[in-house]
Amino acid sequence: MQITKLSRKNIQALTPYQSARRLGGKGDVWLNANEYPTSPDFDLSARQFNRYPEAQPTAVINGYAQYAGVKPENVLVSRGGDESIELIIRAFCEANDSVLYCPPTYGMYGVSAETCGVAVKTVPLTADFQLNLPEIAHHLDGVKVVFVCSPNNPTGGLIKRSDLLELLQMTAGRAIVVVDEAYIDFCPTATMANELANFPHLAIIRTLSKAFALAGLRCGFTLANPELIGVLQKVIAPYPLPVPVSDIAAQALTEQGLAEMKQRVANVLENRMWLIEQLKTIPSVVEIFDAEANYVLVKFQDGQKVFKALWEKGIILRDQHKALGLQNCIRISIGTRYELEKVVEGIRNA
Repeated sequence: MQITKLSRKNIQALTPYQSARRLGGKGDVWLNANEYPTSPDFDLSARQFNRYPEAQPTAVINGYAQYAGVKPENVLVSRGGDESIELIIRAFCEANDSVLYCPPTYGMYGVSAETCGVAVKTVPLTADFQLNLPEIAHHLDGVKVVFVCSPNNPTGGLIKRSDLLELLQMTAGRAIVVVDEAYIDFCPTATMANELANFPHLAIIRTLSKAFALAGLRCGFTLANPELIGVLQKVIAPYPLPVPVSDIAAQALTEQGLAEMKQRVANVLENRMWLIEQLKTIPSVVEIFDAEANYVLVKFQDGQKVFKALWEKGIILRDQHKALGLQNCIRISIGTRYELEKVVEGIRNA
């Protein structure tokens, strides 16, 4: 207790993000973290571990820039997309500034802000999970960073491009707008990367954790204009990516690696469609929300009962019951067909 009292007051009051692994569970079907169900097979080619790595590995930066359709100077690589969130807050927010985000959405925006001692403002999404632009405009005073997730986690749908453009226009010269595109590889035409030239205050978060099936690698990216990237370079750790991480990330971004990623995306989309069609036939399912990512959000008559029944069978899903506006909802990551068959059977028998 004495050690706890020595910590910063905001840390004492902080409720940590409840990651899938922190929540635990025992089973053989893990569909609660939006991971790809199987691992790619990469062997290390770089085995010189006695030297510090490149600060920003050239092969990784160039490979991702080509994949994302931007220039290398538009790319910063980091330890997962989560580090990008914190870097932006640390680089742009003073103690009296605020961060704004729109729940229900990814919880780390708030946790990272609170960790940095930065105030949080929330403007809930509308009933159809879109931005409430008039309310956002009303709450922009003192806001330095706005986070928007599209496709949104956990709801699964895209934020309207026209609304994102309007948000960028209303925040010009006032705040950084961060569009979290962790799941954009499953709907690549919806990216905002082609708007970077038009909005110097736009930052985009990307990751290799989802479609690239490399969640264990912890490799993410920020796409932005060079001036914004330069600001982040001032606060990022000197050597953010270990040699093995940059080695495998570079392999994943080769022509062969990208071809394999696209095949994984095709498999996810096929299995997602199959799961949705099966869920439509189950009486306890109230609503299946639009899905543009590698998961589906489902509302049940009694979501707590379904979640607990599957948990006890070793089928670990993500309970969203306590999230704003998501009572009785469960998020189901898209796994293998075998895993999804077990999910459907479990729900039918719940």
